[in-house]
Amino acid sequence: MAAVFLATLYEYSPLFYISVVSLCFVVTAALVLGFGFDVPVILRSYDEPEPSVPTPEKQMVQVTNPFTLELGCGPASVTGVLVRPCCLEPCVLSCFWGCEVSTLQGALHAHQHGMMLSTHQHFQEVLNLHYHYCQKFISSEDAEERHTQIPADQSITDFGLLPRQRYPLVAVLTLEEAQTRNWNHIVASVTVIHVPDDKYKLSARVLFQYVLTSQGSMYELKPLFMSADSTGMSGSSDSACTSPPSETPNKGSVEDQGPVMVEEEEEEEEEEGWSERTQGRDCVVCQNASVNRVLLPCRHTCMCDSCVSYFQHCPICRAFVMESF
Repeated sequence: MAAVFLATLYEYSPLFYISVVSLCFVVTAALVLGFGFDVPVILRSYDEPEPSVPTPEKQMVQVTNPFTLELGCGPASVTGVLVRPCCLEPCVLSCFWGCEVSTLQGALHAHQHGMMLSTHQHFQEVLNLHYHYCQKFISSEDAEERHTQIPADQSITDFGLLPRQRYPLVAVLTLEEAQTRNWNHIVASVTVIHVPDDKYKLSARVLFQYVLTSQGSMYELKPLFMSADSTGMSGSSDSACTSPPSETPNKGSVEDQGPVMVEEEEEEEEEEGWSERTQGRDCVVCQNASVNRVLLPCRHTCMCDSCVSYFQHCPICRAFVMESF
């Protein structure tokens, strides 16, 4: 009887089509809006917060670093390089020219395995004359530039073809007084500097920077990419000379680095361009709160505490954010 009724309704009445369309509309609306069904809601209000996985916060420990080393103004070559040590305590600057890569890496490994490297004599002994020339300076807290060079009588004009087995210049900062070495957590700073020569004309720059602690640990220093404010940019333009850009250090640890130097491409980095285009230090998301979070591993400093919990990718480079501090 029902079949006869449906057949009659199908043949003679448009109500069948209307009923089918209405039923489909009701089911579709229920699925979309989630009324009475255990399904995710597709349409949601903008006022309703989106669920997100919070970015893990990296636990940090505040430590005072008594050493800072920068390249000075002026041309740099084998005939001379200006370096500016800035130390909180009287320190010793040791410049090792043409230091063998494998020997330096072995010395850093030795520090991590119990051999304390905290003085100029310690570095001389562990490097064991595997360098062309060593020059020593006593630096105070005045941040005076020091000129270091290889003596002309050694007739060294380059450090070999690529890939190289020697670093052009390794600058080591150590504390001069034994008393300060006893209560300072960081006891030495090692900076690897590229110096242009006859075989490789790339401009002078810092390749790697490491700090050595009294507990036998070693940490690599890496720059943070921050927005430049207007005062900092104007101040740099009035300067008489421009310091060469520092190259981003490799992300691997000392164990992961190869025994030879590889050729570095001289190109403008995306982070530097972003830094020059940005004015102020406000959060790039809300444009209201001040920037106080660093994203890892890209090291962009661009967000505040409130906004960092809503992002799993860096808003600058779109890299996945694994940690922040």
